[in-house]
Amino acid sequence: MGKYTNLAKDIVTNVGGKENIVSLKHCITRLRFKLKDESIANDDILNNMDGVVTVMKAGGQYQVVIGNHVTQVFDEVNQVLGITDTTDSDNSEENVEKQGIFNAFIDVISGIFQPILVALSAAGVIKGFNTLFISLHWYSQTSGTYNVLNAIGDSMFTFLPILLGLTAAKKFNLNQYVGLIIGASLCYPAIQLDTLSKAGKPLYTLFSGTLFQSEVYQSFLRIPLISMNYTSTVIPVILICYFASKVEKSLNKVIPDMVKFFFVPIITLLVSLTLGFLVIGPLATFGSNLVGSAILAVRNFSPLVAGALVAGFWQVLVVFGLHWGIIPIYFNNIVTNGFDNVMMPYYCTTFITSAVLIAMLLKNKDKSFRKVAIPATISSLLGITEPAVYGVLIPKKKPLLISCIVSAIVGGFYGFFNLRKFAMGGMGFFELPGMIDPKTHSMSNVYIALIGIVLSFVLGFIATMIFWKEDPSKDKVVTSQNDDEKNVNVSQELIQTPLEGKVLPLSEVKDEVFSKGYIGKGLAIEPTKGEVISPVNGTITTFFPTGHAIGITSDSGVEILIHVGMDTVNLEGKYFTPLVKKGDKVTVGQKLLNFDLEGIKKEGYSIITPVVVTNSAQYKDVVTVSDNGKNLLSVLV
Repeated sequence: MGKYTNLAKDIVTNVGGKENIVSLKHCITRLRFKLKDESIANDDILNNMDGVVTVMKAGGQYQVVIGNHVTQVFDEVNQVLGITDTTDSDNSEENVEKQGIFNAFIDVISGIFQPILVALSAAGVIKGFNTLFISLHWYSQTSGTYNVLNAIGDSMFTFLPILLGLTAAKKFNLNQYVGLIIGASLCYPAIQLDTLSKAGKPLYTLFSGTLFQSEVYQSFLRIPLISMNYTSTVIPVILICYFASKVEKSLNKVIPDMVKFFFVPIITLLVSLTLGFLVIGPLATFGSNLVGSAILAVRNFSPLVAGALVAGFWQVLVVFGLHWGIIPIYFNNIVTNGFDNVMMPYYCTTFITSAVLIAMLLKNKDKSFRKVAIPATISSLLGITEPAVYGVLIPKKKPLLISCIVSAIVGGFYGFFNLRKFAMGGMGFFELPGMIDPKTHSMSNVYIALIGIVLSFVLGFIATMIFWKEDPSKDKVVTSQNDDEKNVNVSQELIQTPLEGKVLPLSEVKDEVFSKGYIGKGLAIEPTKGEVISPVNGTITTFFPTGHAIGITSDSGVEILIHVGMDTVNLEGKYFTPLVKKGDKVTVGQKLLNFDLEGIKKEGYSIITPVVVTNSAQYKDVVTVSDNGKNLLSVLV
């Protein structure tokens, strides 16, 4: 039994039972029921129920306000209702239309790869170190030690289609076990070209003398089956899963409910994998080979310029999340060519960012700056630059420009000397073992990388020391709006306003949940710019799929809710473009969300945005204060 199971059962009972519920969804604070008959619901009982803040009726919805734990309660209510799959899917054609094709593509790629990046990085590091230890003659390539470490490090890459089958299925709203079977089928030994080539001679060869020359060893119902190696590949499994999701969706519409459980997965697998092996897989492989060859041809035209462009613009791509669109190129190059030398010039940006931050720390002794910059420097050295980019470089502006220029210089060096990486995974210094050639055990790429790291630190540090100067710091005097609070002897945490605009009291919000402080204390903002930034250093604990509401927990434990407009959940994501996701670490000033201010107004929704400390009860008070003309929230501890 879950923590909120009894609460969920009581809620379902008092809204009139299962038979009275037409539909259910949730926003950042409340369950939103559509009921057949609202008069049946027991308002008084729900209002007085432990775990329910209040009940509201608006827009044809019966709203049960829960607060911070609404997601957990929503899951429990769905369990009570017998709905087991409550995964939010945001890849419908409607959503693609809202996002635009390019943004939807970036979203799909990031959604597929992000869940496996940690494991992928870990496996890559193990694989790289195993190659390093062989090169140092610590043990032989025929030893059991090598075989065990190689199994740990190499298995993820060999069976990568299985993992991508799972994540792609989840992204495309396909049955996830069907996605796993698709990935496993692509890795099945009897299908692989290298297995078939050892078993006998080909029946015949297709497209002889062209880039697409292919050997045929077997047929399917007399149709030639083009032999490919699908282990370690990326594109085929993604395309087949996408196709399978469409097949499954169509079958669910036409197959009777009583036999769906049995027939939908059978037909989906037969149709998608048959066409996958006959058409989709070969075409995807041909396309991957073609793209890989084209990219190498462009790069070979001027390796120096190509390297400078990749590295110089890398941080800009990261800022907008566009780097996800070119990560498949990196994967494709390693799978197709055995190495990547197109994306690798970006490697210097990690160390240049670190050098810029170190120089800034030497020139800026402000405690608040150091509190952000020191952890950002450490994470940059480990290959994670986002905290530095969002928390320091962007707010300071010039250091971002310095890092981009220096990155272009060192990236050009890497491009000119053909820096290559042979194994996926690893970040920062942990990428170095992946640069050892697994065939020759040559360390030449490691030496090139190390020289580039030295250049990155030297040039980044010197350029920052010369060209960046912090504005003279001014002592901040925080003056409470209430004279009686000037001498209160308590510690406080200041929370920046996350939007530009006119600050209003919460009482002006046209929603009792906020205006009466049911959710917590805070302020409201009538925004003049469609942009939400992080008010604190902390973690995104909730980011509602429609993008209209964000929950952040500061590093010190303050829980903050930013709810853009009123009832904007009904827009279902229209006009909202999230820039981070649940679980992301964020820093003060980091951009979290873009939204179309005028578009929301034209739809008739209020844009007044509550900013609330939802765990206000844990603190002595939450008050609005003024800091050099700016309104802030002060959490008194």
